[in-house]
Amino acid sequence: MTHPDHAALLDLATALAREAGALALEMREGIETLATKSSPTDVVTAADQAVERLLAERIRAARPDDGLLGEEGMSRAGTSGLRWVVDPIDGTVNYLYGIPQWAVSIGIEVDGSAVAGVVFDPSKDELWQAELGQGSTLNGRRLRCSSVDELGQALVATGFGYDARRRAAQARLLPALLPAVRDIRRQGAGALDLCSVAAGRVDAYYEQGLSPWDLSAGALVAREAGARVEGLRGRPASGALVLAAAPGVFDALHDVLAAAGADADPFD
Repeated sequence: MTHPDHAALLDLATALAREAGALALEMREGIETLATKSSPTDVVTAADQAVERLLAERIRAARPDDGLLGEEGMSRAGTSGLRWVVDPIDGTVNYLYGIPQWAVSIGIEVDGSAVAGVVFDPSKDELWQAELGQGSTLNGRRLRCSSVDELGQALVATGFGYDARRRAAQARLLPALLPAVRDIRRQGAGALDLCSVAAGRVDAYYEQGLSPWDLSAGALVAREAGARVEGLRGRPASGALVLAAAPGVFDALHDVLAAAGADADPFD
């Protein structure tokens, strides 16, 4: 089936991300927790659901044959071979607490592979965009990941899940990693962590337990800026592990994580 060019898809995703971000900012006043998801600390707000509803309606109106995968459940199968992967508010706990580190993430996939992606951080008015084979940008400025080539000089971001078993497994990696790197950062929004790798704000990022909506757009932004985005031992990036890093430190960081058992599933 014929798809629109990637640039046109990126333009549409950008317009939708800006509209969704404006709604999320507006709803930040008087915010309330609506429910929880994987654990009592994994919150969802009315804003998450309202923003995803807005995006689902706009995507259906513009491209009714496309599929949709949304974090809050507004998903549908499509017939076009194209799927929109949406996180209405990545970093909901930050959003809930008023920490300006959250974003709207929209990935567009053709036959399962991302061809365009937008991550919009409305608190900072930062728009991250990527198009397959065309590079990635921040507010129109071309991005390039870090050139660091010594793991000991690498600033590494990570994140922690909300299930207690997963958090315990993630914590067991830190004693092996902390002595090997410059420092660790935990910022609380996976899509923005991936974008931070693209911009060289951190040299690497890894996390277990990411979902497709955390990964789709941000991974493309990072890859298009020259970062390697993979799993362990040659596997693709997935919920088991995402490792995004400057090429000069990818292998060394990979080996530390692998030796520490980063691919052990706490749910096995």
